[in-house]
Amino acid sequence: MFNDLATPLSYLASRRSGRARDMVGPGPGTDELGAILALAARTPDHGKLNPWRFIVVGADQREDLAALLARALAKNDPDATDAHRTKADEFARQGEALVVLLSAPVIPHKIPLWEQELSVGAAAMNLLHAAHVHGYVGSWLTGWAAYDPLVRKAFCTADSERIAGFFFIGSPGRELEERPRPDMAVVTHRWIPPL
Repeated sequence: MFNDLATPLSYLASRRSGRARDMVGPGPGTDELGAILALAARTPDHGKLNPWRFIVVGADQREDLAALLARALAKNDPDATDAHRTKADEFARQGEALVVLLSAPVIPHKIPLWEQELSVGAAAMNLLHAAHVHGYVGSWLTGWAAYDPLVRKAFCTADSERIAGFFFIGSPGRELEERPRPDMAVVTHRWIPPL
């Protein structure tokens, strides 16, 4: 347990997502990325099922990812424009490190699918927190690529698996902007027992 609450509270208050397209080096090396993923795996997981997997896309594999996205657009989006193809190519190359988080539920199992999916979301948030605590910025993106059948097949090994997101990690290339946060009085309520 932390003896000085100022540090973890400041950390939680300062975490922000960065734009993947704005990231620059340095990014995490192999060992540091391994440490980030180990922290991301420390998530609530009813039944100890590990209903998620991390797929690391190496820097030497970005060209292959760009080619995959180009094939997926050509096959599954006949209305794709040159601008769409350019954006897909840029998507494949942004950030200094790339981790694809898969939802990999254990089916059938007594633990409900919903609880397993919540664990995936917790792993995703832990991944962003772990990147931040290591001094990097993270970005959790989905977009069309996360739902495209050809892209899904390239990452998923079972029909029950889905891409939860593409996580880009690097150093911020520009100052991070604060985004609007919810009004806590609107999203927090006291429970009223039913009569």
